[in-house]
Amino acid sequence: MFNPRYTITDRLLRNIKRISTLVSELNNRRFPHVVLLEFEKAARAVSTYASTSIEGNPLPLTEVKKILKSKPAHINKFDTGVLRDSEKEILNYNQALQNLNEKLEKTQVKLSLDLILKIQKQITEGLLPKFESGKLREKPVVVNDPRTRKVIYLPPDAKDVGKLIENLVEFVNSNRNEIDPLILAGIFHKQMVIIHPFMDGNGRTTRLATKVLLAEMGLNTFNLFSFENYYNKNVTRYFQTIGEHGNYYELVDKIDFTSWLEYFTEGIIDELLRVQKLLPEVGISPETQLKPYHIKILEFIKNKGFIADRDYAKLVDRAKATRALDFKKLIELGLISRKGKGKATHYVLREK
Repeated sequence: MFNPRYTITDRLLRNIKRISTLVSELNNRRFPHVVLLEFEKAARAVSTYASTSIEGNPLPLTEVKKILKSKPAHINKFDTGVLRDSEKEILNYNQALQNLNEKLEKTQVKLSLDLILKIQKQITEGLLPKFESGKLREKPVVVNDPRTRKVIYLPPDAKDVGKLIENLVEFVNSNRNEIDPLILAGIFHKQMVIIHPFMDGNGRTTRLATKVLLAEMGLNTFNLFSFENYYNKNVTRYFQTIGEHGNYYELVDKIDFTSWLEYFTEGIIDELLRVQKLLPEVGISPETQLKPYHIKILEFIKNKGFIADRDYAKLVDRAKATRALDFKKLIELGLISRKGKGKATHYVLREK
């Protein structure tokens, strides 16, 4: 049975209250869907860059954005070069994050061992042997100091990993109504790092699974949120706070989660403030700003259920080719969908 030690300090309590206020403020603000779509892409790029950078990926944010935009066709499971592996790592993480976003929009995603394994498989696809991708480790591992490369932590034996993960998942799922979700997410994050259940991809898998728990707490801005960014600002502090030094079996009864929970919640506050500041700025970019004639299309559809070009021609004084471009932009932004063909062509609001 997993029974973590922690204390709800004044600092931790303040952080939880602050997060609750910031989440409410963000969830109550209304931004055009087009603004949120653009910001979601930017947030995924930041998350992907930060989470892979923490683990040593050398690619800068500018290069990460280029890779996500172009999705290089030459990247495949046979790549062995450092650069290609780095690119593959970027694409894998971004795809896993996008898949989680889509699942969370459609239904509630519950934490499970199966979910954790699927995440690890996706982020390590083509980077690890198949018998290590999507599978709990069957070999011993050590954790080295990223600066000195000396061994600083010995995780639990492979034979104990499965039971430890099951106990952690059970602890989280059975305490949803008893323990604050922020505390649950934080405990899960640190305990996953302590167990170190995979041969590789432990940190990235943990951060993505933690995002699922944060989304479950009602953070509707999950897809705009990149708490990995906070850790990447000071990687040394992140590793010092989340990690342990020594042998797991000698430490297990002494581990205290309090300082990590304080740091964890401070990171969420930092990221929420960043999102709060940037959202209005995204709203005025040329790529996301809707013109009055775009609004007329959307309002007509809301009132009538659909719009055809002949309807739009009565609303605006714009050439047929230009009207076609207006429809195209709204389709590309994910706001409307095209239905029918030829004279029967019409447009409806896109279903979420």
